[in-house]
Amino acid sequence: MDEPPSISSPYRRQRDLEVGGGRSGVFAEDESSDGAFDITSTKHVSVDRLRRWRQAALVLNASRRFRYTLDLKKEEQVKITLQKIRAHAQAIRAAQLFQEQCRQPNGISERPIPKGDFGISQEQLALMTRDNNVSTLGDYGGVKGLAELLKTNLDKGIHGDDADLLARKNTYGSNTYPRKKGRSFWMFLWEAWQDLTLIILIIAAVASLVLGIKTEGIKEGWYDGGSIAFAVILVIVVTAISDYRQSLQFQNLNEEKRNIHLEVVRGGRRVEVSIYDIVVGDVIPLNIGDQVPADGVLISGHSLAIDESSMTGESKIVHKDGRDPFLMSGCKVADGHGSMLVTSVGINTEWGLLMASISEDTGEETPLQVRLNGVATFIGIVGLSVAVVVLVVLLARYFTGHTKNPDGTVQFKAGKTSVSDAVDGAIKIITVAVTIVVVAVPEGLPLAVTLTLAYSMRKMMADKALVRRLSACETMGSATTICSDKTGTLTLNEMTVVEAYACGRKVDPPDSNSQLSTSLISLLIEGIAQNSNGSVYVPETGGDVELSGSPTEKAILQWGIKLGMDFEAIRSRSSIIHVFPFNSEKKRGGVAVKLPDSEVRIHWKGAAELVLASCTKYMDANDQVVAMDEDKKMYFRQAIEDMAAGSLRCVTIAYRPYDIKEVPLDEEQLSKWALPEDELILLAIVGIKDPCRPGVKDAVKLCQNAGVKVRMVTGDNLQTAKAIALECGILDPEADATAPNLIEGKAFRSLTDTEREKAAENISVMGRSSPNDKLLLVQALRRRGHVVAVTGDGTNDAPALHEADIGLAMGIQGTEVAKESSDIIILDDNFASVVKVVRWGRSVYANIQKFIQFQLTVNVAALVINVVAAVSTGDVPLNAVQLLWVNLIMDTLGALALATEPPTDHLMHRPPVGRREPLITNIMWRNLLIQAAYQVSVLLVLNFRGKSLLNLEHDTSNHANKVKNTLIFNAFVLCQIFNEFNARKPDEFNVFKGITKNRLFMGIVGLTLVLQVIIIEFLGKFTSTVRLNWKQWIISIVIAFISWPLAVVGKLIPVPETLIHVYFARICCRRGRRTNWNLDHLERIFQKIVKYHKAFPGSQGQYKICVHPWSVPIKTVNLN
Repeated sequence: MDEPPSISSPYRRQRDLEVGGGRSGVFAEDESSDGAFDITSTKHVSVDRLRRWRQAALVLNASRRFRYTLDLKKEEQVKITLQKIRAHAQAIRAAQLFQEQCRQPNGISERPIPKGDFGISQEQLALMTRDNNVSTLGDYGGVKGLAELLKTNLDKGIHGDDADLLARKNTYGSNTYPRKKGRSFWMFLWEAWQDLTLIILIIAAVASLVLGIKTEGIKEGWYDGGSIAFAVILVIVVTAISDYRQSLQFQNLNEEKRNIHLEVVRGGRRVEVSIYDIVVGDVIPLNIGDQVPADGVLISGHSLAIDESSMTGESKIVHKDGRDPFLMSGCKVADGHGSMLVTSVGINTEWGLLMASISEDTGEETPLQVRLNGVATFIGIVGLSVAVVVLVVLLARYFTGHTKNPDGTVQFKAGKTSVSDAVDGAIKIITVAVTIVVVAVPEGLPLAVTLTLAYSMRKMMADKALVRRLSACETMGSATTICSDKTGTLTLNEMTVVEAYACGRKVDPPDSNSQLSTSLISLLIEGIAQNSNGSVYVPETGGDVELSGSPTEKAILQWGIKLGMDFEAIRSRSSIIHVFPFNSEKKRGGVAVKLPDSEVRIHWKGAAELVLASCTKYMDANDQVVAMDEDKKMYFRQAIEDMAAGSLRCVTIAYRPYDIKEVPLDEEQLSKWALPEDELILLAIVGIKDPCRPGVKDAVKLCQNAGVKVRMVTGDNLQTAKAIALECGILDPEADATAPNLIEGKAFRSLTDTEREKAAENISVMGRSSPNDKLLLVQALRRRGHVVAVTGDGTNDAPALHEADIGLAMGIQGTEVAKESSDIIILDDNFASVVKVVRWGRSVYANIQKFIQFQLTVNVAALVINVVAAVSTGDVPLNAVQLLWVNLIMDTLGALALATEPPTDHLMHRPPVGRREPLITNIMWRNLLIQAAYQVSVLLVLNFRGKSLLNLEHDTSNHANKVKNTLIFNAFVLCQIFNEFNARKPDEFNVFKGITKNRLFMGIVGLTLVLQVIIIEFLGKFTSTVRLNWKQWIISIVIAFISWPLAVVGKLIPVPETLIHVYFARICCRRGRRTNWNLDHLERIFQKIVKYHKAFPGSQGQYKICVHPWSVPIKTVNLN
């Protein structure tokens, strides 16, 4: 096994042009896109692109708006901090080394200093580990001597009882580090104050308060200013409470992400514990893809390679052996396996120092959040323009004497009205205009995404899905295909050997000793015990044997035990010379062992047909090694095909004797020794049953009905994969179970890029695939325009998980490397949980659309009513305090009610949501325009003809005006409450379906209604309203109630498939209104394509250029 000159991490993304060069392909995010908010994926988008949309957004409160986005400045600061800490740690290490040498002028080593119940102090352990001081380790007696000082057995680990764990934690500390405290409620309160419009309103309220007290006295004069101030404070407090609750949810989810579970050896058995429960003295098995959980010393290892880039900053793989046995916390196992003795934990490790010095929660924006910022900016600009118009009109009418009091007197007379009265009048006008801005600029709209994501992520935990990246949650709603593993995801991962072939024939039952010779059994159990990464624990008190390892390993170990294997005795009889860990590319693993008589045997185990191809002999029933002729080989091949057709995983076990003289003696040469894998002697072929998960067929069917194609990508035999796919419903028995729906990884990777893209569209099952084949499939599908979700559990799956739009790692079988490369972790490894993630992803998008429809209806109605009234009469029916209450209903309470709707089955009966589809659909436009038109027309009629319609002519002008405005305000708020129900189901007639499942919605609607009654009946002084009689309440309720039947009638109106803005764009194009900007933009796109073609010679193809994404191509470019 020749070692390459420079080894890089197998899970680190490589810029490999042969496999498409990562995200620089034609499916990469267009950095020069003219739409600042047109970002379809934030997974690999550049910092400049992120900075661009921030600069384009209209923002009133930046600290709140950008709270859950990536802190671009902080990202740079973290990198600088890490560099400083690494340099600082090296300086401390050098100083400690210098002091150590000063204390030991004769070079005599310092003896270990006892600490508590143990024979060595934490300071000595930390110094030895940080300095990688092998000589000091030797002075302590090597790993064995160190284990004695720490009262640890290298084979059985620590005792692990409560007293032992407590003593170790008290002496050496726990495996935790101090984290920076999360923001307090007061910080959220302070940030909510930062809104520019609210600050202006507070200033206006204070000025109004001062002028009111001065002119009317403190008893009556404080109401106007005080009510505005109180309303602003209420908005701020409610906003802060909502934001604080979201923050706590994210903190809890982040804690779950950090809580890694791993195996340790305690009391002779392997037990799973939290990374926080690791103590000094623990013995920890390490396998490829694991994270090193603490600082420690290597006990034993085979081909163990560690990626130390997380600590050193250099992407370099370091091989660990007796010459370099020290392991650093936070690093990853890149290859091989071994075991380590923990010497330092928590803050006593460099990883702990790093983690304690930086904040891990840097935030992240999602594509939907960016797009909503664009919507909010557009609405905000419109609202700001309207507010300016209202301000100018009202000020002009006021100062020209056209604004009158309810009794008909003119409010301002030049030269007669006092300065204080004039200022007070102007302040009231400014307050109304600013309040219109507060209502019109939907600050809460982008934050509604984080609200629904926080809610969804918490609920998804109950559905066994842990979201690592926010954007993945919503992107999953757009997924068009899922590339799933077979083992453990579609199957139960509960494996049992059910068929076996040995001695040239079928053994039935497979664990029948009587049908196998003694020598064959001896060789078999030796190969099973030594060529295994698992372990067997036999309780001293009796009881069931406990197996650990991968499901395949456990199945074969269980079969070996039934054949009479004594695991520990077999392993102690021979010594391991060299190990070739199971390799997903070669799909086999081997071990060379030395027997007491110096005989050397090399045992191999792996994919049945591949290992069989290397066999030239087999052992018959008489213990004779017989040459394998073509007939016998065909017999075994047919046996493998028959087992695979029965959905069995087939594994071949073989060995060969080896001359000890040919075994390298030098340790360095031995580490590079490639185990011979030819001229093998076949011992057995076993068929392992792994049944399909219950309910997986229904889950696959649900995906297919939802327009999401499920593809199986497995390392198993193609026939095994085909059988499982038929059982799961991925393949249709009638039509699909043939090529091109089935393909082997080898055949797929041999295709050209163009052929691969064409083939990828049809593939339903890929067998005998390598991790690189999975990566190629993902890239081909993404180039075809698919939104791809991929499941993976191994270290080598990391590139595909990283490349996919959504990477789904397995929580039980997945390695830490796979989990870190993923976006979502499926905690129960179940495909049904993947489908639940799709439902939640669609729910996020649907909930945001509900909220947009609701908020835009309020925006349009409030703005039109106030503008029309202001321009025509110089007065507005909805004053500042009332508008602030409407804003609270619309922004915070509305978001809580609508953004937390649970997903429904209806979501899985529609196609995936296109990532470039507009947020506001034609159905939404229809609904909101009908409701807004109704509200505006009814309320404006009340505004202009209300006195006569309500029989108020006999009341005083002032009281009649107040009753009319109160009724308008009350009807308007009730319309929003009733319309909240309509927003729940934009395209369904029954808006009450499933309403009892959302208690939060019911609670918020009930609270809003109660508060509205209190405002009208008891807080008239503050809101400038009067009490309404029962007839007027009935009128208000009837006006609001009509919105329900109106919504039903509206849904009968068909909407065109062509989107509204597309329709207008086509009209403009037909009329020849194609601007120079379009032509310039076309030229820039063409130049970009040519530039890309030059950079990547393999990018031949046809490019269609459109003025708009929806228009007919106006130019086609062929690059060959």
